[in-house]
Amino acid sequence: MKKFMEILDKYLMPVAEKLNNNVYLTVIRDAFMLVLPLIIFGSVFVVITNLPFWSKDQMAVLNNYLGAANNSTMSIMGLFVVFGIGYNLSKHYKIEAVYGAAVSVAAFIILTPTVIKTPKGVSVDSVLAFDRLGAKGLFVGMIAGFLATEIYRRIVQKNWTIKMPEGVPEAVSKSFASLIPAFITLSFFLVLRIIFMFTPWGNMHDFIYRFVQTPLMALGSSLPATLVAIFFTQIFWFCGLHGQILINSALDPIWRSLSLENYQAFTSGATHLPHIVTKQFMDTFTVSMGGTGMTLAVLVGILIFARSKQLKELSKIATPPGIFNVNEPVIFGLPIVLNPMIIIPWILAPMVVTAITYFAMATGIVPQTTGVEVSWTIPIFFSGMLATNSLAGGILQLFNFTVVLLIWLPFILTIDKQYKKAEKEAKEAIEKAKNRSIKNENNLTT
Repeated sequence: MKKFMEILDKYLMPVAEKLNNNVYLTVIRDAFMLVLPLIIFGSVFVVITNLPFWSKDQMAVLNNYLGAANNSTMSIMGLFVVFGIGYNLSKHYKIEAVYGAAVSVAAFIILTPTVIKTPKGVSVDSVLAFDRLGAKGLFVGMIAGFLATEIYRRIVQKNWTIKMPEGVPEAVSKSFASLIPAFITLSFFLVLRIIFMFTPWGNMHDFIYRFVQTPLMALGSSLPATLVAIFFTQIFWFCGLHGQILINSALDPIWRSLSLENYQAFTSGATHLPHIVTKQFMDTFTVSMGGTGMTLAVLVGILIFARSKQLKELSKIATPPGIFNVNEPVIFGLPIVLNPMIIIPWILAPMVVTAITYFAMATGIVPQTTGVEVSWTIPIFFSGMLATNSLAGGILQLFNFTVVLLIWLPFILTIDKQYKKAEKEAKEAIEKAKNRSIKNENNLTT
């Protein structure tokens, strides 16, 4: 175990630090956090519209009234992500963030086709399709956001700007200062659009979707890649680093794209959804079972089986927040961080449960996640039902909960035994000290 810890410290920690300090991964994370409240808003109305007891006619009526909620949020999530990338990256470079964000969005729109074909094959001009602003265009949007901001900020930092005289209102001065950088940046994207018009794909969207996004989504949706992501998430947490931030920053764009495609299929009435692994798969059936490492089952195991005072007190403190998937008390209180005694269940349990969930959905026992955003603080069982729009999703979470408990139980009992022994020795040492003190007092009085 000592050698294993040395390997982690030598090879893994430097990589983790680089990932944690990477500007682009941080910007991606913050951009997705920007859209989170919008996605949750849209998801609530998708759930309401698609409750199992509605008839098809009732669903159609509800969708007519409530459909704008998800169409204006989830369906065009890529547009908000581009804005977030431009804004946060501009803030990092200490330039006007709003203008950087606006230029990024404009660059994305320039690259987006404005002609769509109806089901009857009729071409309609001057239209932006939802899928181009959502799942299908997410990677183009991210490329456009980063590239546009980088070009824009370099021009600003070279002082290729129009400087207005003193006394001009600040808003006017900033607007003119951004004129030349914005003009050059957007001209670049206009040329890029024209170049792609002469390619077999016709636009950058279809090129990126075919040669970049589709292969990455295929890789990210596979069980082996998912297990690798879970493994490193657990390892980083074991080392005291925030595994979700490090891993999700890199993989969130893939998982979000998979979620959006499931969402579009679900809202269109498809009976089979295209992907098993999605953002909701990763969150609802791992994090939303007591937090990272599914530690709610660990706390329940401690409540039932542990006899040591230390573990009993820990369970009393950590269980209430653990119900809502906040598990820092148990991670640092057990502790889990750098505790070689628990590294086996800490890594094994999430990987086993992830495999069980994957096969349950692959075989049709449990429906796949619909792409509806489920807040990570929603307790177990309820989050599973919301994510899959099915009672089976909640039942699967309870089954997985039991599996985690069984994997952890031998280790809980071992830790409890050690703590009881330590407590007994401490108590005996105190008693001996008291007896020695009493004896010394008696000797003095005599």
